[in-house]
Amino acid sequence: MKICISAESTIDLPKDLLNKYDIQTIPYTIIMGDKEYFDGEIMPEEIFKKVDATKILPKTSAINEEQYGEYFENLLKNYDAVIHFCLSSEISSSCKNACNAAEKLKNVYIVDTKSLSTGIALLAIYARKLAEQGLDAKEIYEKTSSRVPSVQASFVLKKLEYLYKGGRCSALSYFGANLLQIRPQIILKDGKMGPYKKYRGNMDKVVANYCKDTLEEFNNPDLSVGFVTYTTATEKMVEEAKQSLVDRGFKTIYCTKAGGTISSHCGENTLGILYINDGGKE
Repeated sequence: MKICISAESTIDLPKDLLNKYDIQTIPYTIIMGDKEYFDGEIMPEEIFKKVDATKILPKTSAINEEQYGEYFENLLKNYDAVIHFCLSSEISSSCKNACNAAEKLKNVYIVDTKSLSTGIALLAIYARKLAEQGLDAKEIYEKTSSRVPSVQASFVLKKLEYLYKGGRCSALSYFGANLLQIRPQIILKDGKMGPYKKYRGNMDKVVANYCKDTLEEFNNPDLSVGFVTYTTATEKMVEEAKQSLVDRGFKTIYCTKAGGTISSHCGENTLGILYINDGGKE
């Protein structure tokens, strides 16, 4: 059985890793003023430059049911089944649209990851490994779905401006964070983004403390794969995060840059470590 592993561009994997794990993607749309771009056509650095120049934040457009239907139909021409991993249904309507499109087709399975960015990638990579072991599509869907609650997806950011103006944090939180120069940790819980711990100081130090706290609290990681994912970051920030995963014993560590959709909502100087926190379970 030839199984397609699929995701939206919010999986935040570079082309070499998409090719390595044979993952197909469908892009979100990023709206900058009166111009629209598919995710991947405009890089985060370009987005941030345009925001600095225009003072207008980007918007993103959910993938609609018709787009999914056409996308899935094309995949089914070359595959026997499709397992598609969606950005959390609590963040975007894309997941519901994908489910509606899949209901009209056979052998298309939709996984609501309740996550974002490389939290999605962790599940998709796991699915690819199961496919290589010869499991059928339904078994892969069930096994990956069972691991959704264990995905540890969090990040720390320098400013709340993008989340605030995008409607994902309250005015009070935004005001307090700016006034006190707080660097908040945002965590995905039940598919929703919410504030967690608060840090202060320069981002190099903040990243070190965030990684230490995260690994201590979510302390049962599957050490096979871990991610360091960021929008923009200093070399020291990335190395600090990577070393924290090395020290914890992760066998494979990928350092990746977030794509345009995720960056449009998080802003500059945002970094997270992501892994599945169910060590010993496969």
